[in-house]
Amino acid sequence: MNTVVDYRTRIVSSLSEIGQIEWDSLVGMQPDANPFLSFAFLDALHETGCASTRSGWQPQYLTLWQGDRLEAAIPLYVKSHSYGEYVFDWAWAEAYHRNGLDYYPKLLSAIPFTPVSGSRLLSRSEDASAALIDALDVIKMDPALSSTHILYPPQAQAEALERAGFTLRTGVQFHWTNESYRTFDDFLANLERKKRKNILAERRKVHDAGITFRQVRGTLATEADWRFFKRCYDQTYAAHHSTPYLNLEFFLRIARDMPQHLLLIIAVRDGLPIACSLVIHTENTLYGRYWGAIDTVPCLHFETAYYQPLEFCIQQGIKRFEGGAQGEHKMARGFLPHKTWSAHWLAHPAFSDAVDRFLVTESDGIDRYFDELNDRNPFRNVKSS
Repeated sequence: MNTVVDYRTRIVSSLSEIGQIEWDSLVGMQPDANPFLSFAFLDALHETGCASTRSGWQPQYLTLWQGDRLEAAIPLYVKSHSYGEYVFDWAWAEAYHRNGLDYYPKLLSAIPFTPVSGSRLLSRSEDASAALIDALDVIKMDPALSSTHILYPPQAQAEALERAGFTLRTGVQFHWTNESYRTFDDFLANLERKKRKNILAERRKVHDAGITFRQVRGTLATEADWRFFKRCYDQTYAAHHSTPYLNLEFFLRIARDMPQHLLLIIAVRDGLPIACSLVIHTENTLYGRYWGAIDTVPCLHFETAYYQPLEFCIQQGIKRFEGGAQGEHKMARGFLPHKTWSAHWLAHPAFSDAVDRFLVTESDGIDRYFDELNDRNPFRNVKSS
């Protein structure tokens, strides 16, 4: 643990203690930097109360400094629940409760409400990365915390955490790859006939219902557009008898501070908007995030949340569309399975051993599931690997 002595360690409860220039400079050094790691996105979550101490997400970022320069950091939260994470540990929490133990608070590294993979160990060098893991090793020993969880790191960082004593957990997401398609029809031509026919039928239903679409860049979206989107977003949660995580202030704030990464897709019928999706993108990757509708139209979800974004990717030359958590139905629409990673450390020895055994069994099941998914590849003339 002697690498830590080269750096000054600070725990910060607000990104304002770091500053946007310093934070974004560090994020920009990461090979897989994405908008969700940016100061604009994270600070909006914190300052609007969506991911804050009062909502059960207490920011406690671990940072390493040399002089006034931020050399490494990991976004950390002290959590009093497991909502908004997408790597489910409810069964672990219930096991603690049944045995009269507290599972919360726990320590979590994640992008709140966002199951997107990306660097969690942010650093300017391998040295700083090693020092950050050493510093995390000290932090996680706090007796007030039951456990530490690092969600959706890239595989290399997950393996570095495993060497530091964490146990790895795998999951599956579905991503689409742009094989230099010139048009949506080029993409369809690569699918099996049945899949192609089903997509055309779904799109026809939406078209025949008299629905058209507006693709509104974040730089051009009005407050009225955002208020309509929020109405759709809330409706999705209401349909599932759940409470929305994000408020209008958050969406208006990212619309102001990072509009170049935002796209609203608005479905219109008889001159009135009836549905909307929000995607976030860079030049190379598009991330499907939120969708909702105030009217029911067959296949409208697929058109608004998948086919319209796919057309945008093809038009803009975007190479990858990450469809978000879960959703085996995405395979029929050209999305293929990709492994995700998380790393976990539990302080209680008996529970740590039990979870380790569970994750070995679960991992075997995930591997079999992954193989089964690959056998159902929706593209023509593809041999299973």
